[in-house]
Amino acid sequence: MNAPATPPARLSRKQFVGTVVSDAMTKTIVVEVERRVAHPKYGKILRRETRLYAHDERGEAKRGDLVEVASTRPLSRLKRWRLLRVVRRAATHDVAGLAEATAVPGALAEPRAKKKEPAAPAPAEA
Repeated sequence: MNAPATPPARLSRKQFVGTVVSDAMTKTIVVEVERRVAHPKYGKILRRETRLYAHDERGEAKRGDLVEVASTRPLSRLKRWRLLRVVRRAATHDVAGLAEATAVPGALAEPRAKKKEPAAPAPAEA
C-alpha cells in the first residue's frame, strides 16, 4: 500500500519563531511573534505583533530568548502552543539589567531645578 497523502497531524502543525517576553508563570512562557503586513489601501509595510502563551514543561526558556513554538491542543484557557526549542539564548537574563537597558534616558534622573525668574524691578519712588 502507498503511504498516506497527508502528513501526520503533529508534523503539519503551525510553527512560529518569536521572542520570550515573559517567563513569570510556572511552565508557561509568553512569546511575541512579529509579522509584517501591507496596509490594504496605502501599501505601507506595518509591523504586527501577536502574543502566544506557550507550554514550557522544563522551564528552559527565559526572557529575551528566541524560541520556536508549535500549535497544540488547548492546554488551558489561553495556552494553545508548546515550546519546541530555544533557537538562541538572550545575551543576559538579568531582569534588572533589562530594565536599565530599556529605560528612557533621563526618566529616572533627578528632576532639574527650576530656573530662577529675574527679580521684578523695584518701583521708582517719586
